[in-house]
Amino acid sequence: MDELIKLHAATYKELLKNYMNTQDERALYGVEKVSKAFIKENILPEEIVNLHIDAMEEVSTNLNKDYKHSMNFLLEAMISYGLAMQEIQMLREEKHVLESEISVAASMQETLLGTTKPSIEGLDIGVISVPAHQMNGDYHHFIKGTDGSLGIAIADVIGKGIPAALCMSMIKYAMDSYPEESMSPKSILKNLNRVVERNVDPSMFITMCYAQYIPSEQKLRYSSAGHEPGYYYCAKNDTFKEIKAKGLVLGVSPDTEYKEYELIIEKNDMIILLTDGVTECRDGERFIESQEILSIIRKYAYLPAQEMVDNVYKHFERLQDFQLRDDFTLLILRKKV
Repeated sequence: MDELIKLHAATYKELLKNYMNTQDERALYGVEKVSKAFIKENILPEEIVNLHIDAMEEVSTNLNKDYKHSMNFLLEAMISYGLAMQEIQMLREEKHVLESEISVAASMQETLLGTTKPSIEGLDIGVISVPAHQMNGDYHHFIKGTDGSLGIAIADVIGKGIPAALCMSMIKYAMDSYPEESMSPKSILKNLNRVVERNVDPSMFITMCYAQYIPSEQKLRYSSAGHEPGYYYCAKNDTFKEIKAKGLVLGVSPDTEYKEYELIIEKNDMIILLTDGVTECRDGERFIESQEILSIIRKYAYLPAQEMVDNVYKHFERLQDFQLRDDFTLLILRKKV
């Protein structure tokens, strides 16, 4: 114990002596100051208990055996307490470092995976993607072709966190590297499947839907790799229909072929693409039904597409008491003319 600690110990003994002699609470006023000094000098709890035992033996000559035994017991308890506190402090520091690293990774993910909602004549687009935690396991991307077409990707990584973010970055830059003439939905998924199968850990899979809107033909071509089914709203009949498209998730088999489907899109028709964070929303412990999702979309269908998806998200955010259980991504395309 260095001289400074000895001085604090002497102060503690003096305060204890005054209190033992007077039982006056004013004698306790200095305890806070000496306690702060102990904290500043990183004095462990067991050292303080030991100091108290020594001080009591100097202050009083009438200590019975039970008291001495109880103080020895307290000393052992404080040794264990001190070790536990050190371990907790280490875990807190490690948690802080990890949170800082995740924050940096989330910022990098936002930069790397950022995509601009394009302006396509005759098409109203709304999209929202909100992570349940800092890192987003969902992904969406727009690719505007020189012929006026629009490529739309929406995906979900089975596996979250930083590995998922890195995987999504690889997917995005793989798509950006493909020549425009090979941007058909089935070709995109076939090529990405090879990339994922060769480069991603076997325990991680990716579901994905890729669609291509061709304004000149008023047509939507699309393919799916095990992704959550979307919906097609037919304005003429005022009905929703599930967009069914079969296909194996990315990364399972290198030789997978994907089937391509087509839809004719007319005025005020809507295409709704989403991830399972939307379809697996809960009301308490009850999973919502798909018809509930569509009824909320219908409720806000009079709004522009972006306001529509924003309001749908706010509805399900409130339903879950503002605590998302999974990443939430909703994308709506509406043909205006």
